[in-house]
Amino acid sequence: MSRNILYYQNGENIIKAGQFEQRMFIILEGKVSIILTNGNEQFVVATLARGDFFGEISLFTSIPRSATVRALGDVKLAYIDNVTQLKAFLIKNPAFAAKMVQILSQRLAKTDEILIGKISENTRLKQTQVV
Repeated sequence: MSRNILYYQNGENIIKAGQFEQRMFIILEGKVSIILTNGNEQFVVATLARGDFFGEISLFTSIPRSATVRALGDVKLAYIDNVTQLKAFLIKNPAFAAKMVQILSQRLAKTDEILIGKISENTRLKQTQVV
């Protein structure tokens, strides 16, 4: 993994929404912002720092990137290019594997919360339209 290192400067895009690529990143130094775009509006949905990871979904799917990731200051990243590399890394780093499971569970719970909120909102709208 020591050869799989990339450096970015402040404001550089690490990932651009809509791109097709397979690569997961682990932040070794610095911070990044996760940005979602809706039309002309951009929303920073998360700021990640040392020890955090992003881009893992691309290792398992063939869908385009859903977010833009931008360097906040100077950033040093390790990267993983495929599931085989990820498995090997997780076996060598069980503490990171446990952290990854915890973070992915938190992200899924947050997604469920948003989805339930949207379903409730749609139900309310349908009920007011019927009346």
